[in-house]
Amino acid sequence: MMLEELRHTVWEASIALPKKRLVTATSGNVSARDKESGLVVIKPSGYEFEKLKPEHLLVLNSKGTIVEGNLKPSVDTATHIYVYNHRPDIHSIIHTHSPYATSFAVLGETIPMSLTTLAMEFGTPIPVSDFALIGGEEIGREIVNKIGTCPAILMRNHGVFTLGSNVQAALKAALMLEEAAQTMHYAMLRGKVTELPANIIAQSFKFYQEEYGQRGA
Repeated sequence: MMLEELRHTVWEASIALPKKRLVTATSGNVSARDKESGLVVIKPSGYEFEKLKPEHLLVLNSKGTIVEGNLKPSVDTATHIYVYNHRPDIHSIIHTHSPYATSFAVLGETIPMSLTTLAMEFGTPIPVSDFALIGGEEIGREIVNKIGTCPAILMRNHGVFTLGSNVQAALKAALMLEEAAQTMHYAMLRGKVTELPANIIAQSFKFYQEEYGQRGA
């Protein structure tokens, strides 16, 4: 079986989505690109997470053609392939319908940068796309054109896409975004929120990226 280790990593992230309440039923998807071969591993379309196994994942080439697997790939395959072909720094993409973040996407509003969590993890306002139809490259073009340096984007009337240098980074961005969106949702119900100054956001992001966690361990 090709890319066995990458398959397992994508599978672990996939089954984490419903457990972390980022998706329900069969919605959402995870993909990752192998840095050496350029091949992409992606979740099959409409497949129940409870039944999903690493061997059910598809392996695709850079054109989206199936190299290995018998199932139909995600309906968002064209989106993933487009992003990979235009962002060589990105090696994992996760799509969710996490409810709090998606509520901002429905309104076409970004999440106010009023939390140190947002400042440290993202370092820039979360961009919001224009509406794009599912199934083709249109969503991929919106992501590439609008996401900038941010690892997350709110897709208007749709959901969330997060990008990362690996699966763990893309999944962390999805989790942190949803937590921040929930907090901001509650805060905005209680009163007017004040966004952090740009210099504080920049300092917080720099500190988090350089100081947080174990270095060289």
